[in-house]
Amino acid sequence: MSRALVFVGAFNPLTRAHVETADYARMELGFDRVIFVPSKQEYIRHDQEKDYAFSDDLRLHTLQKTAAARPWMLVSDYELELDHQPRTWQTLQALRDKTGMELKLLLGSDKLNEIQHGWRHIPEICREFGIAVMSRNGDDTAAIIHSDPYLASLSPWLTVVNVPDVYQHISSSKVRQALAAGELDTAAEYLPEEIHDLIPVMRKMETER
Repeated sequence: MSRALVFVGAFNPLTRAHVETADYARMELGFDRVIFVPSKQEYIRHDQEKDYAFSDDLRLHTLQKTAAARPWMLVSDYELELDHQPRTWQTLQALRDKTGMELKLLLGSDKLNEIQHGWRHIPEICREFGIAVMSRNGDDTAAIIHSDPYLASLSPWLTVVNVPDVYQHISSSKVRQALAAGELDTAAEYLPEEIHDLIPVMRKMETER
């Protein structure tokens, strides 16, 4: 049976860090694929209270263009096609039914402080799928899990992946800042090469919002 990590998120916009750390985690854990699942724009802006979110169409397009050159990378529009933002557990179940793959949720260590109170069905996700946690921003993820009683109770289902520090300076917010400032070369440095042609489009959206 093929195995895939499921990477849910805003990808606002997609960065090299998203792509390359996901691939690193995939190889470290011996998985075949990573399925990228973008969240709905409305959810990003209103529930996550982000200052701005690129359109669903643009974020999906950047993922699809990037995935076309990477056989290991799959993209699902499952969440975008619904009339509401589903819970991650629902997304995982739907993707398992659709693909027939063995799945594991992939997230960054920066999300660990959210999952007790900001997420639902975490115990069910852990028992049914498991969670791979990528260390970010120099986090000692194992120590974070060990020191928190709730996370420690989940530790049998958490797998830590220490991704290279070279990606720590790249983030979607830095891309948006570079676009707003007209620093297009900096934005290009942070984005996958396959979507460099979309930089003028993203720059226009960023300045007109």
